Formats: sequence, C-alpha cells, structure tokens
Amino acid sequence: MGFQQGLSGLNAASKSLDVIGNNISNANTVGFKQAQVQFADVYANSLSGASANAVGIGVKVSTIAQQFTQGNISSTNNPLDIAINGNGFFRLSTNGAVTYSRNGQFQLDKNGDIVNAQGAKLTGYIADSNGVLSTGSAAPININTADIAPAQTSKISGVMNLDSREYVPGTQKPVTIPPVITPIAFSPTDPTSYNKSTSVTVFDSLGNSHVVQTYYVRIDPVTTPPAVAGSIEWNVFSTVDGNRFDAAGVLTPPASPATPIGKLAFDNMGKLIGANPPYAPTDPRALHFRVPVASGAVTPINTTANIRFDYTNSTQFGSDFSVSSMKQDGFTSGKLSKFNTSKDGTIVGSYTNGQTKVLGQVVLASFTNPNGLQSLGDNQWAETSASGQSLVGPPNSGNLGALTASATEDSNTDLTGELVSMITAQRVYQANAQTIKTQDQVLQTIVNLR
Repeated sequence: MGFQQGLSGLNAASKSLDVIGNNISNANTVGFKQAQVQFADVYANSLSGASANAVGIGVKVSTIAQQFTQGNISSTNNPLDIAINGNGFFRLSTNGAVTYSRNGQFQLDKNGDIVNAQGAKLTGYIADSNGVLSTGSAAPININTADIAPAQTSKISGVMNLDSREYVPGTQKPVTIPPVITPIAFSPTDPTSYNKSTSVTVFDSLGNSHVVQTYYVRIDPVTTPPAVAGSIEWNVFSTVDGNRFDAAGVLTPPASPATPIGKLAFDNMGKLIGANPPYAPTDPRALHFRVPVASGAVTPINTTANIRFDYTNSTQFGSDFSVSSMKQDGFTSGKLSKFNTSKDGTIVGSYTNGQTKVLGQVVLASFTNPNGLQSLGDNQWAETSASGQSLVGPPNSGNLGALTASATEDSNTDLTGELVSMITAQRVYQANAQTIKTQDQVLQTIVNLR
C-alpha cells in the first residue's frame, strides 16, 4: 500500500463532494440538470504489458455526466414562462451565437424580442402580417404589437325560422277564406308593413361598424305567384343605419318605393328551397347585395364582390320567429391584449376586437448525445462535436417534447439522494485519509528500526 492510492481516493472523493455540492446549490435553479461523477480504476503500464497480479495505483474521475431527466413542472403567473415536458432544448441566439437551454424563464425586451435574463433571444419560426409561419430556418422571435387592421364584411350567415302562421301584411281581421288583403307599402318605420326583422353589425374598410337590419315580408301568392308552385315566398328588405338601400347598394329615398334585396322560398315541408337572386348558381341558398356607407370608408362595403348572405338551414315552421345564429366575418381594428403559447410552440395573440393571430412558433433542438454538450453557465449549453449536430423542429413532433405555457421546469436535483450521497462521499474521504495515515505509520516504523 502506498500514498498514491490514498491521494487519488482523496481527490476523487473531493471531486464527488464538489459535484454533490453543486447539485444541492442548484436545487432551485430552473432547468438545472444534476450531475453524477463516474470513476475508473488506474493501473500502471510497463513495456512487457500489464501483470495479471498487478495492484492498482488508485482511482480517477472518468467523467462528470449530467442527468437529463425530466424535472417537475411548476405553474407561474408569467405567460412568457415556458416549460419543456419531454426531450429538447430551447434554441437561443446572442449576436448570432447559438446556445441551448432548458430554462424557460423569458420576457419581452423593448424591441419585442423574447429574451432570457442574459438577453439571449429565443428563436423559432417567424409569422408574417397575416399570421402565416415561415418554417425555413429558425430566427429570433419578435412579437409584433401593432394593431391588427380592420376587415370589411364579405359574408353573413343567418339561421332563422320564419313563422308559417304569419299572414301577408294588410290581411284584414278576422281572416276569411280567401283572405282579404289591402296591400301595404313596406316602410321600416311601419311595423304593420312587415312580419319580422332582425339585425347584424357589419364593418367597413376603416373598421367602423354599421347596423344592417333585414325585414321579412310574406308575399301574397295571388298577386305574385311563386316561382315554384306550392311554395311560400318572402321578400327581404334591408336598411343600413336606418337608411333603406337596394341590392345594388344604392340608397332609396324615403319617398320612393322600397326595393327588396331578394326573396326566400320555402316548400310545404318548411325547408328552404332557395334565394332569389342567388349568390351564385352553385350557391342557391344565399342572397347577394351591397351595403352603402357614408363614413369616409370604401363604399359600398366589399366593393370587389357582393356581400354573401347565406340562409342555409333556415326554416319556415309553424312556430314563433327565431334567430338561431347570425354571424359575419368583418371586424374593427384591435390592439394586442395578450398572447399564449400552445403545446406545439405556436404563439397566438388575442386582440381587443376578439380576433386571434399567430405571432410565431417556438422551436426545440435535440441532440444524439446531450452529455456531449458543453456547459457554459447561465443555464446554457453549447453544441460540440461530441454532442452531434442539433436537430431543430416544432415541439410535440418527432421525439421532441411538448411545451407548457405559464410554467417552468424545476431542477431535477434529488435533495434526499444528494444528502445520502454526501454522507457516502464523506465516509470514502475519511477512509482514504485513514489509508494515508496507516501508510505513514508503516513508514515511521521502518524509519525507527535500529
């Protein structure tokens, strides 16, 4: 027994205590991965080769391997905090230098870039002004906080039931067979000139809202025979902000007769046969019309094409008039109010006008040998030849993990296990110190020989 074995044992135990201490000190570091010391025995070489009875000369540190196991996920109040649940690393860029991290504590800088505490920018796929992602090479993600532009209304979709028990306006009471009808000219200010009405808000090119009111008037089949025998037809009149207009988008003076924007026809089973004139031959259940506005915006609304008013699934049953659905596709301008990151890394912004838009997508990077990465500090690693090249892709695809927004990944340090390992390392250190002490006593005995 010599001093070499004991000294190497002290050094190895000391290195083990260093690693354990580092693990414990980073127990609260977000995204930290604990390390483990791996040892190897040491034998002396000679020109004739190693002897079968050779005695080892101690121990050495073979490697310090990080354990890339999953840490617990903890919720936070920061929508930019992101946790990786599974394989992968965040890809960061600092002045073009790319690093990797599991720490998902991010924030917006003054330029709208998503950065960590050290100013490294989170990279991913960039979205254009329409929210379309460019899935080529990854680049720093910039959150565009500009207002979303307004969109003109081009489509209206309504589902309603027109009461089949309604009479033609002007029908004398009590009703006789055949009924006696005194024609009444339609007027939006005369409730007796129409059966029912409903409204929808539309938007012009500047994002101004306008109320389009539609009025439904049952047609006398005697004076105006239906196009399809046995069907029941309804005239559809309309106003915008209280002003009458025709299907061509021309305002109708109050003194002039009102012109309907179209007709709806139902069969004797209450089903919608079609609209006249139809939006298109292949779209027979939708009317087409134009809405004039006087707000300084483009007039009529949606000048490139007629507005499509789809009545598909509307009915005419013997029950009260009702509107089940009324939707349109226009909207006013809006400010970015919040954004959230989905599990596939897509960052979706929500605007004050109720619209949403894709702002970008976070990417993750994986490595064939994560233990080959070089630790840089600040919870970051660098790619090396030992780690292999990074494989970049969207989260929740391939072998990449999913993302959790408003959350961070805790350190994977096992405090209980580390404290037990510390006791073991301490005992190993003491035992190696004892071998040195014993060797010293043996030498002292030899020195004292007479």
